This record gives sequence, structure tokens and C-alpha cells, in this order.
Amino acid sequence: MVQSRDIFLALLLVGCTVSLEVQITPNQGEISLGESKFFMCEVIGIPKLIEWFGPNGDRIEANRPDVTVTRNDESSSTLTLYKAGADNAGTYKCVATSGDQQAESTIKVKIFQKITFTNAPSPQEFTEGDNANIVCDVISSPPPTVLWKYKGAKIQMEKDVRFKVLSNNHLQIRGIKKTDEGSYTCEGRLMARGEIDLRVIKVVVNVLPTIRVWQSEVNATAEVGQPAMLTCAVDGYPEPMVTWTRNEAVLETGEKYSFNEDGSEMTIMDVAKLDEGEYTCIAKNKAGESEQELSLRVFVKPKITYIVNQTTSELEEQVTLTCEASGDPTPTINWSYGDRIFTEGEQASWTRPEQHKSDDGNVVVRSDARVSSLTLKYVKYTDAGQYFCTARSAIGEDEQRAYLEVRFAPKIHGVVATYTWEKNAVNLSCEVKAHPSDVSIAWLRDGQQLPNSNTTNIKIYRTPSTSFLQITPESENDFGSYNCTASNEMGTESKEFLLIQAEVPSAPAVSLAKPFSTTAQILFEEPESTGGVPILRFKAEWRVHGRGSWMQKIYELQDGSIGEVTITGLKPETGYQVKMSAINGKGEGESSPAEFFKTEPVRNPNPPKLEGILQPKGNSVKISWVKQDDGGSPIFHYLVRFKPLQDSDWKPEIRLPASSEHVILSGLQWDTDYNVYVVAENQKGKSQPASMSFRTSAEPEAIPDLGDEAALSMGIMLWAGILVVVFVLLLLAVDVTCYFVNKCGLIMCLCGKSGTGTKGHNLEEGKAAFIKDESKEPIVEVRTEDECTANHNAAGPTEPNETTPLTEPEKSFGDEKSKLGEAELSHALTEIAAEHNSVIQTKTTEGKA
Repeated sequence: MVQSRDIFLALLLVGCTVSLEVQITPNQGEISLGESKFFMCEVIGIPKLIEWFGPNGDRIEANRPDVTVTRNDESSSTLTLYKAGADNAGTYKCVATSGDQQAESTIKVKIFQKITFTNAPSPQEFTEGDNANIVCDVISSPPPTVLWKYKGAKIQMEKDVRFKVLSNNHLQIRGIKKTDEGSYTCEGRLMARGEIDLRVIKVVVNVLPTIRVWQSEVNATAEVGQPAMLTCAVDGYPEPMVTWTRNEAVLETGEKYSFNEDGSEMTIMDVAKLDEGEYTCIAKNKAGESEQELSLRVFVKPKITYIVNQTTSELEEQVTLTCEASGDPTPTINWSYGDRIFTEGEQASWTRPEQHKSDDGNVVVRSDARVSSLTLKYVKYTDAGQYFCTARSAIGEDEQRAYLEVRFAPKIHGVVATYTWEKNAVNLSCEVKAHPSDVSIAWLRDGQQLPNSNTTNIKIYRTPSTSFLQITPESENDFGSYNCTASNEMGTESKEFLLIQAEVPSAPAVSLAKPFSTTAQILFEEPESTGGVPILRFKAEWRVHGRGSWMQKIYELQDGSIGEVTITGLKPETGYQVKMSAINGKGEGESSPAEFFKTEPVRNPNPPKLEGILQPKGNSVKISWVKQDDGGSPIFHYLVRFKPLQDSDWKPEIRLPASSEHVILSGLQWDTDYNVYVVAENQKGKSQPASMSFRTSAEPEAIPDLGDEAALSMGIMLWAGILVVVFVLLLLAVDVTCYFVNKCGLIMCLCGKSGTGTKGHNLEEGKAAFIKDESKEPIVEVRTEDECTANHNAAGPTEPNETTPLTEPEKSFGDEKSKLGEAELSHALTEIAAEHNSVIQTKTTEGKA
């Protein structure tokens, strides 16, 4: 029992003598200046007390503002240094106590200065050309090494001597340029701690304003309501502010001046002469200011300030017109009358208007500074009128007129000799010019005033300036001389007029006969003498050579001349004689000697003459043709081909009856050029193709929406029209069926009037419409006429046609055509319909005689 108690006491004694251990974490005590840091003191054992002691040996009390001690638990305590300063450096000790047991641990705290930029502003601005010192102040302990970089690359000082790092680590750039502008990096390094920090500094280089003037002297015109613009192109950085001054006074925006957004353009409104002078353009920015002078030169357009009308009498010694003008520069002054221009210093004879020889008088022009005078000597009545004074300079001109009034005795004009014949009334015209225009006019014959009691065939008509003596000759005594006398307050003038007996014209001369198979073109020269009166018409006579009676035709004169006629109805390969005569109001003159010609044998026809007219729809065209010489054999049909100009393949050939005179091509491509060929064919063969080109219209825009009501109305009208057409077609079909089957109906009534065989004749001479599917080929419409289409003269070598205004109309179709039976015509129409794959609509009319 005693032994057990001794063992227990021994063990208790051993436990009471266990030592304490103290450990501080972290075990490194480096603190950056101004940095806060804590240290934890951990005790192994069971301490009763844990205390911290400062570098001076004093115990650190809890809750100090800069240094605090906090007991975390039974075995740890924390020391915290807030914003450590240099006086916080030293050795700190943590002491743990438990009875008479005590343990401690120390930590050496070092306070160091980390890399700190105390002054590195950004941006930093400099003026181009200055020596720039880029500021970058950096501190640390120990002092740092400073490096400079430009746009991320280290600056090589040895390569550009303009760059230098100063003793205070600032970067100096001597004569800085705009190209040096950008981002610079100031970098501090501390090798001992491997510490690095940097600042990016934006460097801005300001540029002194420069002014470029494209036009140092600007010209403007005054009093025309136009502005003038002065411009100075300004460069610099930052963008300069521009102001304008005149006579050291700043010009502001207002009614007189306006400026663009940056002020580089100044507009002067309603330029006047007072605006002329010097203007200064001033450009200013951070780098400084520049200025440039510009001049405004203001010109004044010429203006006539004085001109007056003048009045004089014919044959007075002289008259002077005066004109004064202003302007800058001084204008030159010219005078003009009609097309005649008089220049300064001129002194020469002048061919006056309405005269054909130079007058004896002179025109003298004199100028002195801004005044010019025009003097006319020995004034004639033809000098009256408007004289224009023109003041002209490089910038413009002004024109005013002065009217010269010339008083003169009557001047009589008019055709002296007039031709007529008995019973044909004619006028003798006495045209009078006079000023004053209050003129009395009298007609005399053999000293007796007309009309009188012995002259019942004479009448007088009067206008303000002309007297007409109308004479209807009744005998040879009425021909001869008549006197017109005119008087006003300035004097009297008389003139004799002759009335001469007219004659019939002389014979024209046949110069050339150009024969074809059934026609001939006769070219002739007009008569040497018209007999004193105009030729009204020509007569051509022809017959088979040496036998038969003369055929004749009268050709009315159109447009004053004719020169050629065409005779038709000739037989192929036959000799003919032809002669010509002229007819005037007096009567028919002698005939020319007969000329011989021989027509050509039967041959191919001549190509027809074409004409194209666009239809209102725009993509359809009407091709019309005029039949030319048929070559002595009736034309069987016409062949039509067409194609777009850019295509190589022709559309299918269209065959039309000989009586056709046009075809309508529809459903063509919009805005496209087309070629068309038309060929005539007779028993000898085909003619040369007649060709023409045309262009369709551009496709019209879509019809705008007309609204529901309008659309409904149009729909109703459309359906009504369709129903009417269907009804008419049904009636026509029934009538045609009745005609062919039972010989009754409307067609039978119409055709019955023409007697036997007229049905085929009417059907041949009817109008047919060949309509193709628009989706495949254009619609073709064919029209035939009751009579053969007449020929018209073609230009150049084209043969004469048969229906020029100077020829007789061609007769109706021959008996051969009119005698075509129903079966033959029906078969022919069926072939045409099959060839074109179209619907044939035949409308018959009564045959013409």
C-alpha cells in the first residue's frame, strides 16, 4: 500500500517539472513601410501568462492604436503591427510563464520601403520642338533601378542621342517631335528583393498652329446678292480655334458674316464695295497661335447710268446718241444696231439694214473714260430704230437701248410688175413706209383718181401701211401703168405699177424616162417661162409607140415643184411614147417632144416600201408597206420575218395575202431593238427584202391599286365585255354556218347583192386577224384592203410606185381574184391558219366597184 502511494507522488512530481516551448509564426519579420502585419505566438504546454515585449524591452499593452496584443486561447497570442513605420523596427519577444516555468521566443522585425511612385503624372504635354522632361519620381529601400520604355520596347539611348535619363531618373527628349508622342513606361526594379513596379505615362506633343491659304487674294462682285468666301486651312494639335479680324476687330457671326464649324471658312454676305480690304485669320491652341492675312478685292459690274432717246429728220446734218456707264474695273462701251457693232474710234461708212450699198454718211464713235457717243451724219430713214449701248468688263456687262426716231416722207415699195389675164382679179400692192405714219394714199391712171364712174372693175382696199388696187381685167385696155401717190406732213412720193397680160407656160423638157415592167418614172425639167403666173399642174400623155390614142393624167403641183411623175398600167416589154405639158391659170402650154421608152419584161417584183408605228401599248408595232412595181406579174403574197436584234434566229415566217397593207406585231419584248424583213413574191420569184428596225417602249410601271370599289367596277365591266364578245362570236358562228349550209343568214344577204362569185371575192378582200398564243410568239394582225395598195416613190433608186399624189389610183383586183370560188378561198385560208397555228376571224364587206 505504501509502495503504491510513493509511485503516485513520484509521477506527480515529474509532471510538475515539464518545461514550456514558445514558437512565433511567421518566423520572418520583414514588413514594407506602411504595411500591416501580425505575428502569432504559440506555446507548447499550459502557460498561465503569455506576454509580448517591444524592441525597447517594454511590455506591450493591449489595445494600442499602432501595436495590439490579443490572447487567442490558453496557448496562443497575436501581435499586430498596423501601418508599420520605421520606429516599429526591432526585436519583439514573446514570453510564456507558468509558475516558476518560463519560455520565450523572439522575432526580428525589419521595416523596408517598397518601390513607390511618388510623382508620375499622365498625360504629360509638351510643345513640339521643346526639350521635354518626362517626370517619374520613384523611391524604395534600397533605392531602385529605373528603366524607360517606349511602346513596350526599351529605349536605346545610344541610338538616339535626343533621349537621356537624368540623375533624378526623369527622361529627357531634346527637340521633341510629334512622332515621339505615345505611351512611355517608367519601370522601377529592386534586385535585392526581386521587386518590380511600373507606371505608363502618356506623352502628348502639342503642335503650333500652321495656316495654309490657297488664295491670298479673293475676288468678288458687288451688288449682285452673292457672298464671298475667305478660307484658311489650319493644322495643329490640339485642333486650333480660328477667329477672324478686320482692322483688329474680331468678326462675329451675324447678318454680315457666317463661319463654318471649325471657323476656317468665313462667308461675307451681300458683298459690297465697302467690304474690300484686308482680313486676318488667327489660329490658336495650347502650343501657341499663328495668323495670316487675306485680301478681298471687290469688283462692280458695269451699269449704264445715262442714255436717252433722240428724234431727228431725214437728211439733217447729224444726230448724236450718248451713253454713260460705271463699274470697277472701268468698262469698255460699244454701240450696236441690229447685227452691226460699232467700236470705239470707228469712223467708216456703214451699210445700213434694208439697204444694199454703203451710205455716203459716216458713223463716228468716240469714248472718254466712262462716256461714249455715237454720231450719225446725213441721217436716212433706215437709221431709225433701237441702238444698243453695251458696257462690258471682265466680270459682266450691262445693256440699255436708245431709240432714234427719224421723221421722213413716204417711201413706196411693192412688186412693180404684176401678171394676170382677163377676168382674173389681181391686186397691185402699194406698200408705204413713212413717219409720221398718218399717210394719205391715192391711185391714179392717166391723171384720173381711181376708182371713178368709168371703172366698175376696180376696187381699193386699205391697211395702215398698204393700199391694194384690185383689178379684174375685162379687156386689153385694162393692162398698163397705174400710179400710187403717198403723202404725209414730211412730203409726197409717187411710183408706177405695171399690170401685164400673162401667157401660157412654155413646154417642159423630158430629161429621162426610167421604165419598169408596168410603170415608168418620168423625170422632166420645168418650163423656162411660166407665162408670168405660177404653174398649177402638169399633164403627162403616153401611148404605145406609134399607135393608139394618147392616155393622159393631170398631176397637181405640190410644194412649188415636182420634177418627176409616175405613169402606171403599162404592159411589160412594150415600147411607149411620152410627152409633158404645163398648165397655169391662163391655160395649157405646148407639149414637149415625145420621148420613147420600153418597159422591162416580166421579172421579180420590187421590194415594198416600209413604215413602222409603235402602238399605244408600247410592246406592239404596226408595220405598213406600200406596194412597188409588181414586175409585170400579180403579187401572190407578202412574207414577213422579224427577230430581236441581239438574236440570231428569226421568228417563224408570216405569209400574208397580196391585198394586205400592214401587219401588227404584238406581245414583243419590252425595251428591245427589232429587225423586220418584208418580201413580195410573184410568179417570177421573190423581191429583195425590204427591211427596217424599231425599238419597243420601256415596260410601264404596274397599275396602282384602285381600291375595292374601283376594282369591283372594273371586274364587272371586264366580265360584261367578255360576255358581249362571246355573244357576238356565237352569232357570227351561227350565221357563217347558215351561210355555208343553207345559203341563208346575214352574210347571204350581204353577199347576194354582189351576184355570183362575190362570196369568194368578198372573203378574199375581207379583214383577217391571225392571233397567236402570246406565251409563244407575238400576236400578228393582218389587214387587207378592197383595192390594190398603191405605190409611193421611194428614196434613191427605189422604183416609182403606183399611187403617188401624181398618179391615178390602181384599179380593183382583177377578175382572176374576184372569181376565186368558195372552195379555193376556204382552202387557202385553212392553209394560212394551219401555218400560223392561229385563229382566223374573217369579216367580209361589200366589194367595191
